[in-house]
Amino acid sequence: MVKSPGKDADIFVGNLIDERHGGPVTIGYGRYAPGQSLIETMAVYDTMIVLEGRLSVSTGNGTVTARPGDIVYMPKGQTVTITTEDEGALTAYVTYPHWAEAHA
Repeated sequence: MVKSPGKDADIFVGNLIDERHGGPVTIGYGRYAPGQSLIETMAVYDTMIVLEGRLSVSTGNGTVTARPGDIVYMPKGQTVTITTEDEGALTAYVTYPHWAEAHA
């Protein structure tokens, strides 16, 4: 895992499948340390599955708290704030298009 590009927060990501594999999506894992906050305008369509811990995703429409087994969809163009509290979180994600291409 590498530190989430362009972010100061203690958030790490690791792609398992991405543009190097020839498919249309990126699939990977994310680790959010406790007490982190990330504000992002989504450059991709992102589906996140919480595997461990808990996090909150806030948008202009409200806040959703996700726990293990919960799925959060964040559409391209939406501004989100992702926060963790005491326990942090481990997630899996699928993005379309590839995250690296969207930020190039």
